[in-house]
Amino acid sequence: MEILHDFDLCVSKAQSLCLIGPNGAGKSTILHSIYGFTNIFSGQIEIDGKEITHLTPAEKLKSCGIAYILQDNSVFPDMTVEENLLMGGYTKENTDESYQEAERIFEKYERLRNRRNQPAKVLSGGERRLLEISRALVMKPSVLLVDEPSIGLEPRYIDMVFEILRDLQQTEKKTIILVEQNAKKGLEFADIGYVLVSGQTAIAGKGDDLLKNPDVGRLFLGG
Repeated sequence: MEILHDFDLCVSKAQSLCLIGPNGAGKSTILHSIYGFTNIFSGQIEIDGKEITHLTPAEKLKSCGIAYILQDNSVFPDMTVEENLLMGGYTKENTDESYQEAERIFEKYERLRNRRNQPAKVLSGGERRLLEISRALVMKPSVLLVDEPSIGLEPRYIDMVFEILRDLQQTEKKTIILVEQNAKKGLEFADIGYVLVSGQTAIAGKGDDLLKNPDVGRLFLGG
């Protein structure tokens, strides 16, 4: 089945881009396609001018710095926070590098540092999402694909997650492409917004402009 049709997406280094649209519009399929979870029948994916369309997800992570953060709860509940974090470096040949990066993450995020030896199942929803994001950082990616970061979270944790993503973009110069069900929150965060309908771009523009667009407001922002 062809899900995306003549779709074009472009984002610059250290920019953030948010995909919004109704269920079934193809938002997550775009992330899957970039990362290598789907079959691509035509077109290509490039990073820094290099075509990477048919690389495996592991190759994209290791050689191109593209990391994927799933929308589902993907922590290992009976493993410690530290063990979960180290799983992010599964493709590294030098495990010492994983430990070094994990230590850097613990220094950055006190919430995880205080829980490092506890099983991940004791974490709150926001802490689990922080762990999922941090686990992807162990490979020091340059591009983060983030699928529904706010899903299932209380409002206070949603704010925390977007603050973390904003810091990663602004301080560590990560490029972030996210799918977000909370269209208002996603567009407030993102430099660029794409509205998808039936696998095609219906509207694209600056996040702030889309927030003010009455068509977007009527369809996705409740007004």
